[in-house]
Amino acid sequence: MLALTWGASFLFIKVGLEGLSPSQVVLGRMLAGATVLLVLTAVTRRRLPRDPVVGGHLAVVSVLLCVLPFSLFAWAELHVSSGLASIYNATTPLMTLLIASVALPEERPNRSKLAGLVMGFTGVLVVLGPWSGFSGGEGPAQAACLLATLSYGLAFVYIRRFISPRGLPALPVATVQVCLGATITLLLAPFTATAPVHLSWPVVLSVAALGVASTGLAYLWNTNIVAAWGATNASTVTYLTPVAGVTLGIAVLGEAISWNEPVGATIVIAGIALSQGRVPSRRRPGPPPRPTNDAAHSADQTEPARLARVNGTRERGR
Repeated sequence: MLALTWGASFLFIKVGLEGLSPSQVVLGRMLAGATVLLVLTAVTRRRLPRDPVVGGHLAVVSVLLCVLPFSLFAWAELHVSSGLASIYNATTPLMTLLIASVALPEERPNRSKLAGLVMGFTGVLVVLGPWSGFSGGEGPAQAACLLATLSYGLAFVYIRRFISPRGLPALPVATVQVCLGATITLLLAPFTATAPVHLSWPVVLSVAALGVASTGLAYLWNTNIVAAWGATNASTVTYLTPVAGVTLGIAVLGEAISWNEPVGATIVIAGIALSQGRVPSRRRPGPPPRPTNDAAHSADQTEPARLARVNGTRERGR
């Protein structure tokens, strides 16, 4: 459900752009997401963090994790398909690893991580398909998708360094973060969201789904999965999100797909798996292990050995 929801967000963006500008889609998404998270926080009676320092950090995270990447993806989908945007979204772990290797000394990459990075970015080049050229704004749009995932990577490293050590509950942190993002987009709206609005039921429902499901409920689902399975296992949603995004784009919007897109996505996912240590290494077989004391003890428990031991004890007793 989490992969389907996050994969569908690119479909929702594409439909929302039929009646709204990119900035208006982001504004509607942030307002709907903030409303849902505020309701959930009130129902669960969780207290919001009030430390101004925490608020400042969360404002930075809000820009890097919500406002900027949401805006870049929304603008990019004016020129590229929703499926292609979802494929580029799968590069987020690679961007995070790249930034963490520089900003976090304790997370310096080993050989497998470096090999995964090289493989992953090779996959990105395959997805780009520079041999076929770019038409219209396709090149800048694909660059915008990569800038969006770079922003995600910066946000995750920033959270690791300044937010996670404080041990704050996930729901209040998410609520403040999304509410700050909604406030920022609302303040920018008079300058960025002035295009004519053409509302229809598909447009309204798509933007509502972006906020309620992809920005609100999906965050809670992800938090629960991390708590139940651990962060490493939960990160495998990255493998499924582009599958959902591409499938929905083809099935619902009739989008076309080039051979290099799924091939490149497969290489990207393989690079992520390698960088996370999910590809088992092949080791040369060594010499057979020598018998241990336990093995010798087990061999000594055969029936002839037991009888000999008993008879020997009787002889010594006489």
